[in-house]
Amino acid sequence: MALDDSEIGNPSAEKPRGAGGTPGGLGEFFAGLAMAIGGGYLLLQQVTVSSGYWQLWGYNAFGLSLIPLLIGIGLLFFDGKSKLGWLLTAGGALIILLGIITNLTIFFRPTSLFNTLIMLALLAGGIGLVARSLRTKA
Repeated sequence: MALDDSEIGNPSAEKPRGAGGTPGGLGEFFAGLAMAIGGGYLLLQQVTVSSGYWQLWGYNAFGLSLIPLLIGIGLLFFDGKSKLGWLLTAGGALIILLGIITNLTIFFRPTSLFNTLIMLALLAGGIGLVARSLRTKA
């Protein structure tokens, strides 16, 4: 690998890199990141999450979802290398996780149109600035 004459003795041959390893704007990146974080925080503060009962054909089904997990744990205590035990334990944990997620109810609390526009503009503008800072500047 031969060195070019312009690189010898020229400490500024390697330009400092910006965001994403490109010669983009590092200041734009941090300004956009701050805007996106601020807008996302304000937006998420307006969200209320609650949960309801686990219903299956009108009956509470949480206990039913524990059966594969408990059988799997029992099999693993009997034989720690049991593939069926690991399968039932992982499947039971997945059923419980999915049950929690599917029974969530998410509400956007009432707020003024101005506040909503500020939150969305901060979030979208911040994402746009971060994306622009990752482009190579000509």
